Amino acid sequence: MAVKINYRDKVREYLLQEMQQGALAPGQRINLAAFSRALGISVTPIREALTQLQQSHIVRAIPNKGFSIAEVNHEEAKNLYELVAHLEVLALEESVFDHTLIHQLKKQRNLIVNAKNALDRVNAYMEFHRLLTSNYKNSVVQQILKDLKTRVFFYERAFMADDSFHYNSNDQHDAIISAIEDDNIPSAALVLRMNWKLIQNYIEKQLATL
Repeated sequence: MAVKINYRDKVREYLLQEMQQGALAPGQRINLAAFSRALGISVTPIREALTQLQQSHIVRAIPNKGFSIAEVNHEEAKNLYELVAHLEVLALEESVFDHTLIHQLKKQRNLIVNAKNALDRVNAYMEFHRLLTSNYKNSVVQQILKDLKTRVFFYERAFMADDSFHYNSNDQHDAIISAIEDDNIPSAALVLRMNWKLIQNYIEKQLATL
């Protein structure tokens, strides 16, 4: 039986990787030939995967020209962050945390604090949130979160380029971890929602100045 390759996920993961390395930015054209060489697959399935990723607003089609990374806008930011917050809280409330995962969260929290530049800080922050929901067993929600967080990363990357900016959320990260250690998941979920709201407010203020 032939193994079916999920080109959509493969292309999405490569897009995120390029964003994390600073090689792609919102509004930038996607070089299909370069993608084809990097992924070792033909242009046709890449184009089909990008067409599917339009539904998640990760890319946008340019008539007769191909695709670009979707640009950011105020209304989408509000809706996007509210939805991610809701799904992460749901996942957190249904998760079980062991000592290993708590240790990983503490380590990631330290990476956020000690990040040398904005890109490293955003990458560390996104990994912290991935770990928070990593034990949630609902594969449908996990897939939705992957797509949404890819889009979230575009916002974070676009507006955190100023190295003088630092999240005012270190105390919230500590509070989330502390609540999890105390097996007080409702409190952890409440702080998590506040954490996303803090970032959403910052992004919206930045968009309002454009």
